[in-house]
Amino acid sequence: MADENATTTITTPKTWFITGTSRGFGREWAIAALDRGDSVAATARDTASLQDLVAQYGDAILPIALDVTDRAADIAAVQHAAAHFGRLDIVVNNAGYGHFAMVEEVSEQEARDQMETNLFGALWVTQAALPIMRAQGSGHIIQVSSIGGISAFPIVGMYHASKWALEGLSQALAQEVAGFGIHVTLVEPTGFSTDWSGDSAKHSAANPAYDAFKVEVQAARKQRLGVPGDPAATRAAILQVVDAEQPPLRIFFGDGPLAIATADYESRLATWRAWESVSIAAHGKQG
Repeated sequence: MADENATTTITTPKTWFITGTSRGFGREWAIAALDRGDSVAATARDTASLQDLVAQYGDAILPIALDVTDRAADIAAVQHAAAHFGRLDIVVNNAGYGHFAMVEEVSEQEARDQMETNLFGALWVTQAALPIMRAQGSGHIIQVSSIGGISAFPIVGMYHASKWALEGLSQALAQEVAGFGIHVTLVEPTGFSTDWSGDSAKHSAANPAYDAFKVEVQAARKQRLGVPGDPAATRAAILQVVDAEQPPLRIFFGDGPLAIATADYESRLATWRAWESVSIAAHGKQG
């Protein structure tokens, strides 16, 4: 059960900046915020996807066309949102996509593109928001990671690389900004019915050498993930996280990630312990 302090809620209206709001978690969380009376600066590559929300929520939503790989545009968008609403309470770095390929299959450009969106896009938006939050003495950065940010499976190596990097960056960030009243949370979802593996996903040219193995991997993935989660069901969860007086650094969304993490970390600990004598010997003698 969560600590009582972790579930204490603060329900003062908030201002959000959310990337990737055209679909998936970004859209669902924008709706969750708007439904309860918060304000949302919602970014998307094409703001036409947000017109229904504008029609429904009016001035409470500020649509912004944004490609998060453009650092100058990220800075301008964050500053525009803060100036428009007068403050910036929550920044959600949600924009990202999955790249499906064996490590050997990934081209240089595909590898760079994955990191530019999933890692650097979040970095640029975060950097733009921090001076505003420091001046306020408060703020909350939500980094959308994945169960793939702490574990790894075949065919999505570059995606894992981007999320593992985001995890390390965010854990360091949380320590750096805590003294300014700024919180950082890594949301780590399992499989959900989003477009992550659909139209927004990218694929490398296939190497036939891996064809048979890919069949095995896909079968194992289907069995591991089971029934995908409902993105709309995460609305209440994200509100609970951002309203907590002491929000978590990491939180899983969905049923199943804890079992994957437990098995993975138990395996790592067992391996480190088994090789500890070699590790200590590698330290050498001093003096």
